[in-house]
Amino acid sequence: MNNINVNPHMKYGFIGLGLIGASIAKALRRVYSDCYIIAYNRSESARTMALNDGVANVVTDKVDETFKDCDYIFLCTPVEYNLEYLKILKTIIKPTCIITDVGSVKAGIHKAVIELDLEANFIGGHPMAGSEKTGYESSTDRLVENAFYVITPTLKTEENKLLEYKAIAEAIGAIPIILDYDQHDYAVAGISHLPHIIAVELVNLVKASDSDNGIMKLIAAGGFKDITRIASSSPEMWEQIFMTNTDNIISLLDDYINMLGQVKSNLLDKNGSFINERFRQSREYRDQFTDSSRNSMVKMYTIYVDIVDEIGTLACVVSLLSSKGLSIKNIRIVNNRELDAGVLAIDFKDESSLTEAAKVLEAHHYKIYQR
Repeated sequence: MNNINVNPHMKYGFIGLGLIGASIAKALRRVYSDCYIIAYNRSESARTMALNDGVANVVTDKVDETFKDCDYIFLCTPVEYNLEYLKILKTIIKPTCIITDVGSVKAGIHKAVIELDLEANFIGGHPMAGSEKTGYESSTDRLVENAFYVITPTLKTEENKLLEYKAIAEAIGAIPIILDYDQHDYAVAGISHLPHIIAVELVNLVKASDSDNGIMKLIAAGGFKDITRIASSSPEMWEQIFMTNTDNIISLLDDYINMLGQVKSNLLDKNGSFINERFRQSREYRDQFTDSSRNSMVKMYTIYVDIVDEIGTLACVVSLLSSKGLSIKNIRIVNNRELDAGVLAIDFKDESSLTEAAKVLEAHHYKIYQR
């Protein structure tokens, strides 16, 4: 933890009460019960729920002077709206206010902040958590718990403000990582954005290559389904991401195409040693990933469970499953949950064990996800 005390009475503003914004607001309310939260949302239903839940002290249908005394303001709307709200907030906020965002691409908003001369009042944020569901009604005060929370300061960010923001992220249970915004965008282009377009086009390739009676689709399983699962993600969300992180994606896509060209060339030359070496290098690097169960050639059946980060919670889950004679092959915390829900991942050796475990956990009111 940081050696900094966060004022529990600070005022937080939220522009947007979707899944991420509402979840952070709920987490702040849980941790700092005496904090003051002001929330804007276009739809009245989310505003009403936030007020009725006791999450927000004040709700509003417009971004105006209501936010003038905020210590932190979270921009939680689509990118194009966030940029417009920045212009409005510039004329409203007090000198010490920090504006942050929750977007998965940082360069665009950082450049807008520079143009607006708001660098001293902005720190970028990217909580790497999410769910297949959206909206206030799907939010939870534990969504970012044990999830990576990337923080991207500006050149004019004061050290004490950066440490304070980091302390807030830690207080709500996240794992803060401080990165340069360009470094962040390049990294997520490689580990998230490019894999999505690869998965999408692999699915489209199989669709275009399949026989009239759909043999490929019929027998698609195992590896194909695992590596293409992310192709089912929101088209609207990914259009926005690709249009805002274009240069990094193109750069890495060019590198990937060149690598595939080398594979093709060596296949034409029947150079088996090249293929062997590429698989060896890949395995060696992949085996260093923390999600070690995915390195095995043995098929694992995985269930994802939402749990609270409290002493004894994990032991309760394990004890519950063990009492039913269910053998756990592997168990781990999922830190990057931007595209997947569930804090705890539990692997089983067969589908029947997974099905039984799901029934047991749901019967004890645990929220689970299967995919």
